[in-house]
Parts: sequence; C-alpha cells; structure tokens
Amino acid sequence: MDDKSYHMTPEQFREEGKKVIDWIADYYENIEQFPVLSQVKPGEIKKSLPEEAPQKSESLDEMMHDIDEKIMPGITHWQSPNFYAYFPANTSFPAILGDLISSGLGVQGMIWATSPAATELETRVLDWLAEMMGMPEKFKSTSTGGGVIQDTASTSALTAIIAARERATKFKSNKKGIQQKLVAYISTQTHSSIEKAIKIAGIGKENLRLIDVDEKFALRSDILKKQIQQDKKEGFTPFFVCAAIGTTSSNAIDPLKEIGEICLQENCWLHVDAAMSGSAMVCPEFRFLQDGVEMADSYCFNPHKWLFTNFDCDVFWVANRVELINTFSILPEYLRNQATESGEVFDYRDWHIQLGRRFRSLKLWFVIRHYGVEGLQHHIRKHVEIARNFKTWVEESGDFEIFVEPPLNLVCFRHKAGNDFNMKLMNAVNETGKAYFTHTKLNGNVVLRMSIGQTNTEEKHVKKTWELILETAKNL
Repeated sequence: MDDKSYHMTPEQFREEGKKVIDWIADYYENIEQFPVLSQVKPGEIKKSLPEEAPQKSESLDEMMHDIDEKIMPGITHWQSPNFYAYFPANTSFPAILGDLISSGLGVQGMIWATSPAATELETRVLDWLAEMMGMPEKFKSTSTGGGVIQDTASTSALTAIIAARERATKFKSNKKGIQQKLVAYISTQTHSSIEKAIKIAGIGKENLRLIDVDEKFALRSDILKKQIQQDKKEGFTPFFVCAAIGTTSSNAIDPLKEIGEICLQENCWLHVDAAMSGSAMVCPEFRFLQDGVEMADSYCFNPHKWLFTNFDCDVFWVANRVELINTFSILPEYLRNQATESGEVFDYRDWHIQLGRRFRSLKLWFVIRHYGVEGLQHHIRKHVEIARNFKTWVEESGDFEIFVEPPLNLVCFRHKAGNDFNMKLMNAVNETGKAYFTHTKLNGNVVLRMSIGQTNTEEKHVKKTWELILETAKNL
C-alpha cells in the first residue's frame, strides 16, 4: 500500500505562502488597471474550467496561472478605489493578516472551552468598540448586555427577531397559534433582510407592517404609533420595530428617539440596523445621528462595510444578554464542560443561530490596533468630506441634481433628463470599466448612488469619476 503523503509540508507552505502574499500585494498595486465591473458574459468562467476534478496533484504555480487567466476576468473589484456601488465591502492589509492567522489556527470557537482566547478577545474587542462609538453602557459585557460577531446584518436581524418573539410570547412561541398574533414594523425603505427574517422566524409577511416615510425617506413615527394602536384594537401583539441608521437606498436616518419612546410605551423590541453608517460613530461629531440609541434592545453594524475589516464581520450588541441566551441555549451532553457549568464564561454559540464560529475577532483586533481610534476617525472623516465635495460638484452642474441631502458618505443624484437617460448613463459608465456605481428608485425616480467608502478611495478618484460621468452624459 502506498503510504505517500499528499499534504503540503510546513516548508512548502512557507515557500508557496510567500508567493501568494506577493500576488496579493501586486494585485493591490495594480488594481486600478482592471475594469472595476467584470465584463464577462454569463457562463463564460464556468466554460473555461474543466468539467471534472483532477485525478493527480497539481502545483500551486498551475493554480495561480488559472487564477490570472480564468478567475480574474470574472472578478468585480470591490477593493478598487473606483468602486462606488451598493455599500462597500472593504478590507485592509491588517485585516487580511488577522484573517490569515485565524485561518492558520483553524479554531472552532463555539464555546469558551474550545479556545478561551477566541471568546475572550471577542468580548474585549466589542467592549472597546462600544466605548469607541459612544454606545450605551448596557451594551458592554461589564453590564447587562454585550456583543457578539455575526456574519452579516441579516443574521443579526433574524437573531433579534427571534429573541423578541420569545420575549413577547414568554418563550411559548412554538405553541400553536401564538406567532399568528405577533406584528412587526419597519419603514418602506428598510432593508429586505428584515422581511426575509420575519418569514424565517415564522411571523409571516402578512404580519409585517410597512410604515410610510417622510421627505427624507425616514420612518414617520406618528404613523408608526397609529398603526400600533390599530393593530392592538384588532387583537394583535406588536413585538418588534427596526429603525435604520442609514437605509440602503438613500442612507436615510430614522428618528431613533421618537421610535424608541414608542417602543418603550408599547413594550416592543427595538432593533437598530446601522449596517454601513454605524462605523461613522467612531467620530463624535456624527453620533447625533443615533440620538436615542439608549432605548434600543439590540444594535448591529458591519465593520466589513466601512471599518476596513474584510468580510464577514457584523457586530451585534444586545442590552440584555439573558434574553438572548435563554432564546438560543440548548445544551446537549457532548457540549457539557466544567467552564460552561461554572457560569463564569460566555459560550457564544448561545448568542446566535449557528453553533460553529470562526475566530473573526482577530482581524478586527488587528485593524483597531493598526489604525488606532485616530486613524479610523481620519479615514471616515475623509470619505465624508469627499462625499460633500462630490455633492457640491453635482449642485454646481447644470444638468444634474442632488435628490436627497446626504447625511454621510452616500450621495444620491440624478441627471435631469429622466429615468431612461439615468439608466443609460449608469450602464455606459460602468461598461467603460473605469468606475462602478449603482442606482435605486425613490418616489418613482431612478436615482444614481455614489457610495464613497472604499478603503483606498481618494478625492482624485472621485473627481476623475465625476469627469467621466459628465463626459459620458454629454455624448449620450
């Protein structure tokens, strides 16, 4: 019997790993040479790949050759400084290195005992962040609540909804008919992940109320209050409200304080979704946008959007961790251990849906330590300043207009020639490969979105993109 080992040895890993690090560094040095939006057609990448897996071992050089020739044409370059689409999913070299160490350690941090450092570093780093962002004391592990890293804001929303459901039903949600009487509330601009979570949690789309927004596309608290009263009269139990600090379409800021007061009166769980804009709270001058956050039961934001930490990394804070743990804790015999039974440790598998979890706090720890609070503040402020300059350029042009006042780094604008023209303009710019931005619809109008938050975006990049937009519009 052949006892040949196919494993890569530490020495081979050392040699090949240096090549990969060099490749990544070269990629970032040359990233502006690639078309930001992939130009391939559907099925083109798949067609270039073999239909069957290799029977014999292949070298890393062969793999890297195929990366260059077959994979790179199908990459949309989210890390390009000319990427302005959606919201950013940015990264940084410290984050990449932290993630590499996490991968190297291969920790499965489901409970404290499986790697104490994975749990305790996460607890400490999220307490740091709470302090850095001026969050209420109750969200810290030293108080009644605490933080946990989820994969995305969508998972945090589902986690909050399930915990809110259990609180509202006194942990009887699995009894027949209980959930049919629960009602949740969001604005017409709230992210679609909430509707998805409501379906998954068994509440049902028909029990999700969409509340109208004002001229700034923020939730109208007066309509929310009336809708809650109407539902109570009809025998429903209002149990959950989601308020956004920065909606996806327009970065609208919901009136958190007004919504929070209503939630306190009606005993509704208040979840705050600050997925992209939450990162701006490291700067004290932007914290007025979350006035009223002290009334929230849970809060989430994504460092993987605007805090230079690579995907996936969503921070989810809860005001009362006992409610969360009582919702998700199930202890089979094979997970029993002395540390858990002592009650002196956090087992983060009790704080969310999944059991298994990666050592994600390492990359966040690396980012905070590399940049320091001052460095993070500097880059957030710079992006906001660039966005304000872009707004000025739009206002000074004769053919374009600002559609809604930008609170932070997302600028919503449009050409005055109408919806069809704006779609043609956006597609024409994106097809050049020199920049990539996306659109939304607000009050029936096609609106172009410039999301300025990629790690390495400078004003020169945005200025050049604006000139490209002007030139393209002139030639359409």
